[in-house]
Amino acid sequence: MSDIPACPLCSMENTYPDGDNYVCADCAHEWSIVAGENDEDEAPVVRDANGNQLLDGDDVVLIKDLKVRGSSQVIKQGTKVRGVRIVGGDHDVEGKVGGSAMMLKSEFLKKV
Repeated sequence: MSDIPACPLCSMENTYPDGDNYVCADCAHEWSIVAGENDEDEAPVVRDANGNQLLDGDDVVLIKDLKVRGSSQVIKQGTKVRGVRIVGGDHDVEGKVGGSAMMLKSEFLKKV
């Protein structure tokens, strides 16, 4: 058996080291060799504007009017977003606003 771990995304064992990263040949996912040695899958901690931790399924309210990129729409302050999902990246919360899926920054949200 090899000391190289299986891919954390697709679980395939067709992985190889490339510099400081492991690379999956099947799905092209890359992850750090150092992070792979810890074996701790820590989910990112996302906090709202008041410092409360947000979790998947929480309901939140916008604390500021937000312009929708690529549109002339504005999402008004006080709009409730139900059942959010925590994702990684700059816009770290995903939820449905008016029936449309939106990526939102947690700094403009308040937990209900």
